[in-house]
Amino acid sequence: MKKIFIALLLLVTTACAVGAVSTKEVLVVGLDDKFAPMGFRDERGEIVGFDVDLAKETAKRMGVMFEFKAIDWNNKEHELESGNIDLIWNALDITPERKEHILFSKPYMETRQIILVRKGNTQGIHSEGSLEGKRIGTQTGSSLETYINTNKAYKNSFAEFKTYDNFNDAFKALDENEVDALVCDEVLARYEINKSGDKFEIIGITVGPFSEIGIGFRKDDVELRDKVQAAFDRVVTDGTAKKISEKWFHADLIRFKK
Repeated sequence: MKKIFIALLLLVTTACAVGAVSTKEVLVVGLDDKFAPMGFRDERGEIVGFDVDLAKETAKRMGVMFEFKAIDWNNKEHELESGNIDLIWNALDITPERKEHILFSKPYMETRQIILVRKGNTQGIHSEGSLEGKRIGTQTGSSLETYINTNKAYKNSFAEFKTYDNFNDAFKALDENEVDALVCDEVLARYEINKSGDKFEIIGITVGPFSEIGIGFRKDDVELRDKVQAAFDRVVTDGTAKKISEKWFHADLIRFKK
């Protein structure tokens, strides 16, 4: 009887343990996995990055698991609405157009779009207006593409306006002289310069308005947004977000608005 009791006890304990794991909530986080340093794949193929680290710390405080999933960035709103993912955490600019389809967290960073050219080849670019007559590139589905497309006269002043599925392809296009300049997020541009050495240089002017970055959710998913926000608040206020920022950028770039 004693042996039977012990066997039953082990069986129940195992079942409880399995049940605890299986019922733990898993939320799918969508991202562009080629958007270093915010979210990208390392040499082992694992998804890493600044936003990935922030998300993981937030998941710990929520008591859930985050599964990171690469998505078509140009169709990110559909990915959310279809239920393919639960949230987007990947340097997502908060814009009026996106607010029509996405519910946002509070902003946690500010960013601007700057100009990146080949090293020593500034081509007289010194202002936003001096892009006239140049071949300009950016990422498909980015806030910069929206800004350019809604300013027809400005867009028509370019010799050519090209968009790329991801910034890896865009950087390659710039390196191979397919475009004269890229307009991209400053954080991304500075990371690329540090990684690629002397290939590129930044022209320190702003194209379009400054942007704020937030976490994106389905429009009707207020409960999830509030839970993530409450947990992320703790990541910021206890200093963990600052440490993560310093790890990736050697500076505290968190601009948290209460």
